[in-house]
This record gives sequence, structure tokens and C-alpha cells, in this order.
Amino acid sequence: MARVLYDEATRVYPGSERPAVDALDLDITDGEFLVLVGPSGCGKSTSLRMLAGLERVDGGHIAIGERDVTHLPPRDRDIAMVFQNYALYPHMSVADNMGFALRVTKVPKDERDRRVREAARLLDLEEFLDRRPKALSGGQRQRVAMGRAIVREPKVFLMDEPLSNLDAKLRVQTRTQIADLQRRLGVTTVYVTHDQVEAMTMGDRVAVLKDGVLQQVDTPLRLYQHPANVFVAGFIGSPSMNLAEFRVEGEEAVLAGTRVRLTRETLGALKAEGSDRVILGFRPEALDVVGESKDYRTFPVTVTVVEELGSDAFLYGQYADRTYPELLEQTVIARVDPNAPPAKGDQVRLRIMPGKERLFSAITGERLPA
Repeated sequence: MARVLYDEATRVYPGSERPAVDALDLDITDGEFLVLVGPSGCGKSTSLRMLAGLERVDGGHIAIGERDVTHLPPRDRDIAMVFQNYALYPHMSVADNMGFALRVTKVPKDERDRRVREAARLLDLEEFLDRRPKALSGGQRQRVAMGRAIVREPKVFLMDEPLSNLDAKLRVQTRTQIADLQRRLGVTTVYVTHDQVEAMTMGDRVAVLKDGVLQQVDTPLRLYQHPANVFVAGFIGSPSMNLAEFRVEGEEAVLAGTRVRLTRETLGALKAEGSDRVILGFRPEALDVVGESKDYRTFPVTVTVVEELGSDAFLYGQYADRTYPELLEQTVIARVDPNAPPAKGDQVRLRIMPGKERLFSAITGERLPA
């Protein structure tokens, strides 16, 4: 087990106008499960491969434990990697696949067998040790790939979208198993995914990247409740946060007939940047369905789609007052009572719950003080 440190680590591909990973600073504590998440091309897999030694580090440093590994070859870093495509040898049994790296490094057979049996027990693979990969399901193959990493007893596990080839139900089951296994083993783990739900349910902390730049790293709950900027607010959460640009009039943020009072701290920050606009964000669960009300936090919505998910239901709608040009492209998502959801075409009135809104600069996109 070991701490992992990215110190302004940078990767620039030849011919590229901007870094794939730009001065990444991350301090991953011993035994932590950290997830790197972001859209395609954000630099998350490149960051992982830099740590593995599979990509050159063009600037900054990377350390594992007390050792600077920036320019060490992969075999000298004491890491084990789990790939997206499993990379199993089809002609070998499960046991031989799991123990292959140990055999290459000349670990004695008794010790090799012990480690393979122990990993198979942890992963519930004992009855499959004599089978070949083609006789296994996708989930079982993924567990074999995990077992191959576990038997090496590395300081750090690296996982590059290991669940992306599994069907939706199996992904949910397997991600729970991986998270539980990591906690039992206590090995520092860096996990890459583009699926923010996967990131939120597995990681002790989650690092969000965009265009090679770290946007925010925090616990899943704090990322959800206190996003650092508009990008994180819109990316984290399923369904995503509602975001709309409001005008600032006096001490209020105004959009059509909706008004939200701003605090002295928010107004001071807006004055300092010279802006008369503010981006207001509110989660689907921060909206109430109300009747006719004089509350200026309310607004009418025409329901276009209703997602009924059993324990939850979400309406997707358009602002009903279409006389305001700024509302033409706005879609609103609200969580509603799953036992009595509205129907497509209904018009409902929604209210932003006091204190549930998040405010961001319309100039920089950064979160403003509330």
C-alpha cells in the first residue's frame, strides 16, 4: 500500500496544441479509492497511463510512496493494472491466467498457488480455476482479470474502465463487488470511468477532469452538493442539475417572472467582477410541484416527457411562458411523486426550494459565495 502523488504532471502529445493532461495535482492517500471521471478526451485515461508508466510525463512528477517513479519503467513501479478488455490468455486456465505474472517473476510454485487460491476465494472463482476464459461469462472474466492483479500484491491498483464491456445489470453488481473488495484489501486504487454514477457509487473521492484540467476533487456527496463550477454542476448528478442564466436586478436574480433573492456575499462577488448576470443551478429534487402561488420562486412548465422509474419519477418540461426569448432553449427536470406523476402535456407550476439553489459566475463559471 502507498500514497500516490501527481505533482503538476503534464502530458503533451506530439503535434497537439494543448496538453492532454495539464499540470495535474492530486494527492491520493494510502488505501484510498480515487475515481478519475470526465467526458471522452478529458485526459483521465492518459493520467492513469502516466501513473502506470505507459505514457511519458512531459512535465512535473509522479510519486508512489516515497519513490519518484516519473521516469521508471512500468515493471519497476509495483502497480497492477486491470484493463477494459480483460486481456486474458485464451489457451490458459483461469488459475494459469491469474498466476502468469508470478510465474514470469519466478515466484515459487507453492507461493504462487497459495496466492491464486486466496484470490479465487475472495472473488468467488474457486470452482472455475480449471476452466478457460471462453467458458466464462463477461463478469467472471472481469473477476479473473481482477484476480490476476490481486495475486501480485501491488502497492497500487490501476483500473481503466473495467466494467464498460458488461451489460447494465452486471455493471451494477460488479461495481459493488469491486468497491467492497478494495475496502477489504485496503490497497490504494485509481479507477477511471466516464460514467459519473459509477464514480459516485464507488469512490472515496472523485476527481473530475475536463480538457486535461482538474476541475474538482472531493467526496461524492460534496461534489454533488457543492460543485466548484458550472461544468461539475452539470456533469455530476443523474439527471443533471438545471442551469439557467438570470439577470441581476437590485438584490434579486430574475428570469422571466421567476425571482430569487441574492445574499450580500453573492452581490459583492458579482459587483467585484462587474457582472449583471448570474447562473442559477438547482437539482431536480430541489423543485416542488405547487398550485397557484404568489411566491416569486415559482414558474409554469409544460411537461414533455415523464420518466417513471418505480421508486422515482422525473418530469422533463419546457417553460410554459414562451414570450421570453431566453426560455426557448431551456429544459427543466424535476423529481415528482412516483405515485402520482403528471402526464405528458400537463402544465404544472414548480417552485425552487429556498436555500437549494447554487450560484455561479456567468463570466468564469466558478461557484459564487452564497
